[in-house]
Amino acid sequence: MTAISAMRLDQPSALVLPGLPFVDGAEDKTSILVVDDRPDKLLALQTILEELNQNIVIAHSGEEALKRVLEHDFAVILLDVNMPGMDGLETVAYIRKRQRTAHTPIIFVTAYADEMRTAEAYSLGAVDYILAPVVPDIMRTKVKVFVQLHRMTRQIERQAAQRVALAREQAARAAAEESTSRFRFLVALSDLLDQSFDLQTRVRTLVRFVVPQLADVAALVLLAEGGHVLRTELAYMNPHSGAEPLSLTFERLLDARVSHAVQRVLTGNAEAFDEPGGSMTSLALKPLNKSEPDILDLGFPVATLGGFPLRARGRTQGVLLLALREGRSFDTNTWSFANAAATRGAVLIDNSLLYDKVCEADARKNEFLAMLAHELRNPMAPIRNAVAILRSPGVGQPQRDWGLDVVDRQVQHLVRLVDDLLDVSRITSGKIQLKLQPVQVAAVVTAAIEISRPLIESLRHDLRVQIASEPLWVEGDFARLTQVLANLLNNAAKYTEPGGCIVIALERCSGDAVVRVRDSGIGIRPESLATIFELFAQVDRTLDRTQGGLGVGLTLVQRLVELHAGSVRAFSDGPGRGSEFVVRLPLRAGTTVSESDRLQPARKQPAGGCRILLVDDNADSAHTMAALLAVEGHETVVAYDGDTALQRAQAMAPDAILVDIGLPGMNGFQVARELRARPETRGALLIAVTGYGQAADRQRAMEAGFDHHLVKPVDLNAVQKLLVTRQERDEKA
Repeated sequence: MTAISAMRLDQPSALVLPGLPFVDGAEDKTSILVVDDRPDKLLALQTILEELNQNIVIAHSGEEALKRVLEHDFAVILLDVNMPGMDGLETVAYIRKRQRTAHTPIIFVTAYADEMRTAEAYSLGAVDYILAPVVPDIMRTKVKVFVQLHRMTRQIERQAAQRVALAREQAARAAAEESTSRFRFLVALSDLLDQSFDLQTRVRTLVRFVVPQLADVAALVLLAEGGHVLRTELAYMNPHSGAEPLSLTFERLLDARVSHAVQRVLTGNAEAFDEPGGSMTSLALKPLNKSEPDILDLGFPVATLGGFPLRARGRTQGVLLLALREGRSFDTNTWSFANAAATRGAVLIDNSLLYDKVCEADARKNEFLAMLAHELRNPMAPIRNAVAILRSPGVGQPQRDWGLDVVDRQVQHLVRLVDDLLDVSRITSGKIQLKLQPVQVAAVVTAAIEISRPLIESLRHDLRVQIASEPLWVEGDFARLTQVLANLLNNAAKYTEPGGCIVIALERCSGDAVVRVRDSGIGIRPESLATIFELFAQVDRTLDRTQGGLGVGLTLVQRLVELHAGSVRAFSDGPGRGSEFVVRLPLRAGTTVSESDRLQPARKQPAGGCRILLVDDNADSAHTMAALLAVEGHETVVAYDGDTALQRAQAMAPDAILVDIGLPGMNGFQVARELRARPETRGALLIAVTGYGQAADRQRAMEAGFDHHLVKPVDLNAVQKLLVTRQERDEKA
């Protein structure tokens, strides 16, 4: 093709609308409504949610809650079930009757588990039914999902309003500069495109609209973010079928001349060009369904093509091609109208793409919440059954040991779920720190296999290990790299039928250490490979299994590998054909023994038992820890609130004090300051015990006078180590 010199025009101006990132710390805050008739529960929920930095609105009754929803829009409502007067279920029924709040997410928070009331709550549109006491991190994670979704929706609405306002302003300016006909053209096009928010409808409307007025043939090639063709819509005037343009949807344009025209528009080399050596009278196409033709006979020869890029938010989303039959050419008005149609169409197509993304995010959120509920409830049954067995009279030691093992395994499973969620949150917010050191990758592989071996053996998989003969060293965090490979091995085990094959191989490839984890499992659909590492993305579950996942494991793998300057990719030949994950880490020069290869010193026992005061308003937590410490030979005393703790500390003069931060009345920080001010407890070992584990929480604990900060559930070995360290220091002094 050669460019028509007479038709060389300036590039159409791009319509760029800046988008707002969907992250914490946006320009405004959302509101969260908390409804409960008990002030202590309101305070507890306020404390849990204050870390989200949103507007927390309080209501003490159902009547007050209804008043609040008339005054504000809420991202989510946390509602108690049992309240005097109008209870929670009746309140929800009234909230759902109002159109503006018919779809507001509502989470019931109650201490009572009643199957009928639970079913009634879900029938009224509740998104979750949480039993108290709540786990703070899980509650915040759930609420944060709805806060982000609410904020995203508001941003989309604002962006859409801005785009509509800007497009109308451009149309008004064009009306003043151009003829009345152009103004009517744009208004008519806008009205047609605004009749539907569906992407396919808007694309089809655009090509059908421009054909009778601007061209004989119109083709809109829509591109995905990766640059490949997403869909192609074509409309043309058939001289034998009347005045209505015919439209067809194709997977992509195969005609070499048309494809070349699209590339020239995308690279900005030309917007109008003729057909050298004659005209084209047909198009070779690849249809989406067999009813559409492979070769489209236009019924007339096409001599001139015009191309217009579809640009919005700084990205070229596609190309609008217009074709004229022999004897016709683009005049200034036609070109101006086509440019305006491409600009206006690009904005509205971009709106539809953004809307599709919000819908996809909402679907993933719903799937994540359902999976989270499933994963958190699964361990409850074996824990409850094991506890019942342990309480039964005449239980033998083998059964007692078995019951304890069951409880321990299920608690570890719950801790892993919460840790995964917290790790993703920390990495996303940039708060995770790696402990970098020289690490031999073979040692990482061995450690990961040991972690995953129980699951692999329980499913009777054949595990094959292939390790390079030469030592391969990287600069990394041994624990985090082990977590990466263990996650990949666990996924391979879960998504492979029992008795399958799993291979983990380590090799050198150029300047990288490459770890491959292959399985003979259910495989991955090709279209899922591009999104499998995204947060909350789920692989299709074709196996009947209880082990699923929250959709955060592979996101965590990718983020941790990238923090090590590496990469991870997924490969699969399709469903039923297994999958392979390849991790690449840059090699370092030299060989140094890593800290992971050194033996850990055996845990020491204090020479004499310590006097320990445990302060926790959760009686089960306090007494179980007291019993464990008593087994180790320590003298323990328990207090459930700050005032009682101060009285008992004065009476016993403890060597160490473990204080829960979230105490009723006087909180843990206030208790610590008071203990440090008293001579009998000024030198005691003071340990904060809390569910909050961020750096800011540790800093606040240190400022209040604590010596150490431990995150629940507290490991007895960690407490014992602190006691030994303090005793050794006191002996040296």
